[in-house]
Amino acid sequence: MKMTILTLAAALTLGSAAAAQDFNLRFQSSDPAGNPNFELKQAWAARVGEMSGGRIAVEMLPVGSIVQHTETQDAVAAGIIDGHITDTSYFSGKDPAFGLIANPVGAWSSPDQMLQFIEYGGGKELMNELLNPYGLQFIGATTPGLEAFVSSVPLTGVDDLEGLKMRAPEGLVQRVFAAAGAAPVNLPGSEVFTSLDKGVIDAADYTVFSTNHQQGMHDVAGHPVYPGFHSMPLVEVSMNLNTWESMPADLQSIMEVSVRDFARDMTSQLAMRDQVAVAEANANPEITVHNWSDAERARFREIAVGQWEEVAGQSDNAQRVYDTLTTYLREQGLVAE
Repeated sequence: MKMTILTLAAALTLGSAAAAQDFNLRFQSSDPAGNPNFELKQAWAARVGEMSGGRIAVEMLPVGSIVQHTETQDAVAAGIIDGHITDTSYFSGKDPAFGLIANPVGAWSSPDQMLQFIEYGGGKELMNELLNPYGLQFIGATTPGLEAFVSSVPLTGVDDLEGLKMRAPEGLVQRVFAAAGAAPVNLPGSEVFTSLDKGVIDAADYTVFSTNHQQGMHDVAGHPVYPGFHSMPLVEVSMNLNTWESMPADLQSIMEVSVRDFARDMTSQLAMRDQVAVAEANANPEITVHNWSDAERARFREIAVGQWEEVAGQSDNAQRVYDTLTTYLREQGLVAE
């Protein structure tokens, strides 16, 4: 009888070990090692291990470690890597819906607005409608925050964009600024400082305020707009769908909660760095920081909506993104009925 009890105990122990299956996951980032965003992603990976009691181990790899940043979606689906943390717009060539949900230019005035849309406004469900057919599961999203705008001339609202020579990446960003009256050109990031300094352009869509400031952009363009009014990229945290479905429910919940915490971590820390940089800029008499009114932000958003409509007509998925997004914005009073 004693042997039988021991045998039963051993079987139960083995069963518990099987239930507490370990998952060793490799995630690739779209940021290089040493970048502040990458360091935050490494901290997220460590936190997942702590929250799961070691049942999940995430190895965070910098951009290009296994595949190129534009190839991670296929690599996750194929099991070459287990997941990625990346800008969703990199995959807009597969479906314009990815580009629209990744950065609906002009939609957001703060990270909270975008994250609320993802969690409570249908964004999370949309992302899985887009990603599940490709073999990925969307866990959650973060963002580096609302990008500031670099300008060498005063910009107090939409009217000041008329005829503005500015750098903007190809695609929706250029289209929206052109519709607002600006004259956007495509320049690599490496040429923005020199082009501003020489007067080739008057303004630029570049990145967040603290990075702009650190790189000396405000030394040659002393009229930044902060907070910005145009661009805030959605950074998705996604993983292989089959691996996700093999996880017990408690580990799935840990992953989802950890990404919500990661989003707060990233947006808060980068916003804090922005505040330090803004204070430095305000102390410099050569720099004037402009903040657009809610009314001017709403004007720019209305112009952007017209360009979203054109993207919506390019695929059924893009139309679903447009419908869900504009419904949410109307309900929240961010665009007119």
